[in-house]
Amino acid sequence: MKSRASAPGKIILFGEHFVVYGVKAILCAINKRVIVTAEKITENKISIKSSIGNLVSSPKKPIEEIDNQFRPFYYLADKIIQKYNEKSGLEITINSEIPLGVGLGSSSACCVASAAAISGVFTKNSKEEILQMAIDAEKTIFPNTSGADSTVCTYGGLMQYDKKNGYSAIDSENNFDLIIANSKIRHSTKEVVSNVKLFQERNEEKFSKICNEESKLIEDVLICIKNNDLEGIGRNMIKNQEFLETIGVSNEKLRDMIKLSNKFSFGAKLTGAGNGGCIFSLTDETNLEKTIRQLKENEYECFSVKIDFRGLDTF
Repeated sequence: MKSRASAPGKIILFGEHFVVYGVKAILCAINKRVIVTAEKITENKISIKSSIGNLVSSPKKPIEEIDNQFRPFYYLADKIIQKYNEKSGLEITINSEIPLGVGLGSSSACCVASAAAISGVFTKNSKEEILQMAIDAEKTIFPNTSGADSTVCTYGGLMQYDKKNGYSAIDSENNFDLIIANSKIRHSTKEVVSNVKLFQERNEEKFSKICNEESKLIEDVLICIKNNDLEGIGRNMIKNQEFLETIGVSNEKLRDMIKLSNKFSFGAKLTGAGNGGCIFSLTDETNLEKTIRQLKENEYECFSVKIDFRGLDTF
């Protein structure tokens, strides 16, 4: 029995870092995907094959003994084997179009697609059930995950999230283009988040003011999205980047990429933790090629994406 599933990556459009302090964040799924294939095998083992390496292990091992990068997939496979009291094993193959470790949701997309493919070998689950499995799996490497990334990877489209009210879809069929440029600077999300916390503790009044400004900005963004006002969204991206600069999560390379992008796009900003990873620019058919050419002429790796409205797909 073989089961396959795919899930999209994601971008945090607005609200990264500030969401930890109660501000709303806006995310979207992107049309770069992970495809996971799961197949029952006769041997009582869990085999995982991927571009980052392979793992072969027996079931029922403590999760702490599993290499960190394979933990979510081993966890899912082991749990389903135990649930159905299987004496056989599973072979899992992961193929990804999403660059790793740059804030584009590769781990969350892998968790969602793996949860669907692995459980699909034995039964058919709802998206809600698959999402919960994916979040539980993601917690084996990110214990404090909010679940926001896995949620948008499961359902696709645009989504707003805050700690008090959770997730809700943003009703939109906007068909704009996003250009993602990769700084190729690796960063530690944990370290960047800790530094933001330190900034907040040392500058409480200033940080509180920025959070209030970010909240107002995001409410304006929601109106702009509803009206398909790309210039308005772009202006808010530039302003949001200023807030991120203030709290210290940018660097010279990101600034240079953003400056180049802003020559032709509606706006650009970093996405995710910052201090490395990616930026994205907002474009449409009038300025897409010009913005890509500007980045490539300066030897930056970039590619365009659209919002993915499919979300999780099983086949």
